[in-house]
Amino acid sequence: MKKILSFALMATAFIFSSCQNKSNDNTEESNVPASDVYFTEDISPEGVMQLFEYVKENVKGNVGIKVHFGEDGNTYFVPATMVEPLCKALDATLIETNVAYKGRRSETDTHIELAHDHGFTFAPIDILDSEGELEVPIEGGKQFKTAYLGKNIDKYETIIYFTHFKGHGRSGFGGCIKNASMGMATPKGKRIMHTSDFPEVVASKCTGCSACSYDCPVNAITITDNGPVIDREKCIGCGKCISTCTFDAIQPASDSLQTERFLEGLVEYAKAATQNRNNIYFNVVINLSPTCDCGGHPEAPFCGNIGILASTDIVAIEAAAHDLVDKATDSDDAFLKVNSVSGKHQIEYAEKLGMGNKKYNLINIDKK
Repeated sequence: MKKILSFALMATAFIFSSCQNKSNDNTEESNVPASDVYFTEDISPEGVMQLFEYVKENVKGNVGIKVHFGEDGNTYFVPATMVEPLCKALDATLIETNVAYKGRRSETDTHIELAHDHGFTFAPIDILDSEGELEVPIEGGKQFKTAYLGKNIDKYETIIYFTHFKGHGRSGFGGCIKNASMGMATPKGKRIMHTSDFPEVVASKCTGCSACSYDCPVNAITITDNGPVIDREKCIGCGKCISTCTFDAIQPASDSLQTERFLEGLVEYAKAATQNRNNIYFNVVINLSPTCDCGGHPEAPFCGNIGILASTDIVAIEAAAHDLVDKATDSDDAFLKVNSVSGKHQIEYAEKLGMGNKKYNLINIDKK
């Protein structure tokens, strides 16, 4: 047992050291100062609070903490206990938006009921679109000029994105950018981001198990003798079926430009949500399922738990989290490997839009 523990600690140290060295090398290539990203291996409420000490000066006014309450049947979402002390310390409100598909998260009352069932009972909950939506201009947007966000976002001077960093069938990975885009958009905005984002069917690989049909949130999939048939009038392009199918019978669209458009739309919505506001970002890198927390039947994690990161730079924290997962899986792109989609364009495009810096200094607070 001691040998196993020793090996695990050495492996974690190697992962951290490799990422830290990589960021330092990148910094030397440019005159742009690297952004600070703080890291701890202490995956606990205490670890969250220790990280917060390094970014707390950015908190001003009324605070909203953007979380994901988890879907019915999903146990991989970040537990409520992880954010509870932070929420209480700041007298903050837990914030979310309703979804565009069927289920308890599609209506405000049942959404809050589900949150309570999952342990989020220690603070007020504000479903941001419960009182309507805002049309927010997207500065420099290529895919969209306007974002449709929950109206109540304007109640909060500071928003903390408390995010589960994990896989996603359509965007490769889901981190703070996705939490600030899909997570802050109204159902209308969510549908717009998914417009024409349809998966492809490889009928020869279908075994007829019906898992994709069962997990589809809008009943858009019918299993026939010729494989799955996707009703494009119903499909919302959420990508759940891609992650659900373990036989690769449903795959991301082969049109790389379509994937690029989808990722850029996510980034543009995130920019609209975060601009002109105080923002703090947490990525909790645990329960690394290929599947989003929206999936009711998620796949098992493909990687062990890594730790928690915090930063005021949304681009840097995404780059750092992705690098840590890549190192842990000995991969150039871990999410491309498990989801057949690379989400790295999110990071590149967000930097291009001036949202932050993909060059970072990874600071391990455990060693201070």
